[in-house]
Amino acid sequence: MSEVLIFAGTLEGRTVAEFLNRYRIPARVCVATEYGESLLPEGGSLRVSHERLDENQMAKLMKEENPRLVIDATHPYAAEVTKNIKAACQTEKKEYLRLLREGYTLEDQDVVYVDSVPEAVKWLESTSGNILATTGSKEMKEYTKLSGYQERVYARVLSLPEVVSSCASYGFQGKHLICMQGPFSADLNAAMLRQFDCRYLVTKESGSTGGFMEKYEAARKAGARLVLVGRPVKEEGMSLEQCKKRLIDEFQIPVRPEITLVGIGMGTAEGMTVEAKKVCESADVIIGAERMTRQTARPGQKVFHAYKPQEIADYINDHRELEKAVVVLSGDVGFYSGARKLLEVLPQQTTLIPGISSMIYFLSKLKMAWEDVTPCSLHGRSVNMVSMVREHKKVFAIVGNQEGIGQLCRQLNEFGLGDVKVYVGERLSYENEKILEGTAQSLQQIKTDYLSVVLLVNERPADRIVTHGIPDEEFLRDKVPMTKEEIREISLSKLRLKRDSVVYDIGAGTGSVSVEAARMASHGQVFAVEKKREAVELLHKNRIKFQVPHLEIIEGLAPEACEKLPVPTHAFIGGSSGNLKQIMELLLEKNPGIRVVINCITLETVAEALEAVKELPVKDVDIVSVSAGKSKEVGRYHMMMGLNPVYIISCEGGK
Repeated sequence: MSEVLIFAGTLEGRTVAEFLNRYRIPARVCVATEYGESLLPEGGSLRVSHERLDENQMAKLMKEENPRLVIDATHPYAAEVTKNIKAACQTEKKEYLRLLREGYTLEDQDVVYVDSVPEAVKWLESTSGNILATTGSKEMKEYTKLSGYQERVYARVLSLPEVVSSCASYGFQGKHLICMQGPFSADLNAAMLRQFDCRYLVTKESGSTGGFMEKYEAARKAGARLVLVGRPVKEEGMSLEQCKKRLIDEFQIPVRPEITLVGIGMGTAEGMTVEAKKVCESADVIIGAERMTRQTARPGQKVFHAYKPQEIADYINDHRELEKAVVVLSGDVGFYSGARKLLEVLPQQTTLIPGISSMIYFLSKLKMAWEDVTPCSLHGRSVNMVSMVREHKKVFAIVGNQEGIGQLCRQLNEFGLGDVKVYVGERLSYENEKILEGTAQSLQQIKTDYLSVVLLVNERPADRIVTHGIPDEEFLRDKVPMTKEEIREISLSKLRLKRDSVVYDIGAGTGSVSVEAARMASHGQVFAVEKKREAVELLHKNRIKFQVPHLEIIEGLAPEACEKLPVPTHAFIGGSSGNLKQIMELLLEKNPGIRVVINCITLETVAEALEAVKELPVKDVDIVSVSAGKSKEVGRYHMMMGLNPVYIISCEGGK
């Protein structure tokens, strides 16, 4: 007794049989030859036989096995066998499923279409040149009708004793008889065509698993003409995936797809690792952006174009019949890859296979080491490149648009880094790969391919002091008030900034606090809010001098000037124009957990600040009175000069 009876004369049939065996569904499998039987797994839930059956014998077998389903997975050209299986199913009232091999529609005027092998031979009679015949040993007798066939025809058949004997009896022997078992790659097919100087390749339209596209591609590579024998009948049926889905539903098979995220390198098949190629070749479906699937999917292999994580996860969940799903990603799965977000929505057992990242590939082309490179990506991200280039000798960036490198070079030039060396890589690994070099100053107008990367080399990176503490004399000041160095450093310590902090400096003056905050929060943002025109002009100059492009200057009076700014994590209030409480209220409304530091010089401001911290929802209030004296040379003496005493008040939102 069997749940399924399979007539398996094709790879699709064997695939279905192996699928049922994996999930222990009892099945009887009938193949045409002893060789076909040897290709199927022994034991398990399968029983395999290789006897040729007529209609009556098929009906008898169906009665004995009493299967729920009968699957006809015979060869597309075995029309008589299909006819007998259908008739036997009607007799025994068994459900019949026809498993079809997916075909192709070629739009190529150089392909010769014929209905049968005899018609192909008739057409070849009027030609000259050698022929590679791949239509099977049963058809070789037809080629003997071709004039000079023993010299012109090279027969490629299975390596079975009875096949060799049959072909030899027709006069095919020696180098004209090629006994091999597929599958054959396009390169191997092309090599055979060239080896035997064949101008024609005769094949049946055998679908993807029959290696049809590999033959078509080989003919094009070798300059041979394809003679295509069309299928004898137009059939209705189901694909391999549809058949597996039907079996899953019929027998409630608990399939768990094997999911692999594969880094394919730059994008070409040549740049893939052997492991990546092997996994892609065995996949039931290749998922990814079209640029990646075009390079990785075999001819006829199922492809789904998607890049959004949830869309990919939903597709895999909805197609349980696709047991091996491969998601292809450019570069390496751990280097600015979509793999991180995919892993959030895919099962925990998902496997990752690394690839060659664009950084490693590009640096090898430049013959440079990459262990001292600071990497980043500008693709859909906001990065403070000026600070990175200023502080590091080598910075690598993935760009992702045509204008990005030119814009970056203009910004570097604006902030005094125009002599930085710039290396640009476009369409890496492709035939039209392009690598050029220059400086930030010389490449300000460059437009690149959207598949571009850049390496920036600063031979004189800043030897950065890790603490805050820029001397007052370094700032452009004029007559604008400035928070003095000693007070500034205590205030910044109380502010407790992080690398990615978003800071408001309200009443920024010359920008001494803004600049130091920006250099500390190199991956964040600083907004300098100032109402006085002369101070705003100085802010712009100091922004350029200290190379802090992520310092944005807002001209206006707080709190109104702050209303449309991004949510702050920290705020420094050096001047409030009598609006301290209103400013604090806005800050707490934007971020109830914000950290605030207030500098007060006048007693009236101290009173205003104390009133605010008492009435508003803040905690951890700390008040420090700082009186500093600074030496001044008077002749040969040093006299201590007192600075204005300052009250530094710090707190955090929340009670």
